[in-house]
Amino acid sequence: MLSRFLRSDLTRGDDPFAQIQREIGRVVEDAFRGAPALRAAFPGGFAPNLDVRETAEGLQLTAELPGVKEEDIELSLEGEVLTLRGEKKEEKTSNERGVHIQERSYGSFQRSLRLPFAPDPGAVTASFDKGVLQVTLPRPPEQRQKDNRIPIRGAQGEPPKGQ
Repeated sequence: MLSRFLRSDLTRGDDPFAQIQREIGRVVEDAFRGAPALRAAFPGGFAPNLDVRETAEGLQLTAELPGVKEEDIELSLEGEVLTLRGEKKEEKTSNERGVHIQERSYGSFQRSLRLPFAPDPGAVTASFDKGVLQVTLPRPPEQRQKDNRIPIRGAQGEPPKGQ
């Protein structure tokens, strides 16, 4: 078996190292080119970073949208699904040392999140400043977290100290 790997005529398709090398090359190429599923989800190649934090009052969502203008952002809520859509349109022009450079970057994006509750659309607030979108999604009053602490009594059934 080892002699098979030591032969010098392993240029055929059965060389395991060549197969591994081809497979690694394919994976790296897909990662840099963007896999078909990723291109379908983010046609422009832009996927905003989201940070969702749960608080006692509800949810806080932060989206990083560099190069996106406020008028190019759409935020919608349908039941428990929050959808963020937008389009990035960026142009850069520079003229240095007689060289004219013009770069354009365009792309649309859409992210949908299923929330653990259906917030009241009238109570949701959003602000946009310096490429960062902040969204506050208050929890409905009937779903607010309650203090479920159970007091622990001493051995003789006395309430704990301080109560």
